[in-house]
Amino acid sequence: MVCRPKSFQKACILSEARLAFLRSAVTNLFFEQGGFVSEESPFKGKTGLRRLWNALRYSLAGLRAAHACEDAFRQEARLAAILILLSFFLPVTWIGRALMIASVFLVLIAELINSAIEAVVDRISLDRHPLSKRAKDVGSAAVFLALLNVATVWICVLLADKPV
Repeated sequence: MVCRPKSFQKACILSEARLAFLRSAVTNLFFEQGGFVSEESPFKGKTGLRRLWNALRYSLAGLRAAHACEDAFRQEARLAAILILLSFFLPVTWIGRALMIASVFLVLIAELINSAIEAVVDRISLDRHPLSKRAKDVGSAAVFLALLNVATVWICVLLADKPV
């Protein structure tokens, strides 16, 4: 058994009291009469097929907006169309082709997320701010890594049957 001074013992008791208070505060904050309380959007509420239909409409609207407003997305979409078509003419396995196509779609996904981040940052403020720059730079880095992934996957798949 380790002997500790009385001041340490008092601090431990005080910490336990604080911990109990925090537990009850968190419990009261997140749970009300046994049910989870969440702040839902007033626009939610559709369920089933109606929700799926709305999700499809919103997704297509997002693709149209990205195509209309984002030059980088249009360039990457053209490149994606070319690369996906090219993958069907290359002598690779179906697994290899699936990896090649998936890596191309990952670039489009990263660009859509990057565009969303940029739109939100610009919506909040057009002023220059270090956090705004960081958010935009991180989004751009994600797209860059996705592009590197395309190059890596395509090289690996195309050289898969070649001896090293």
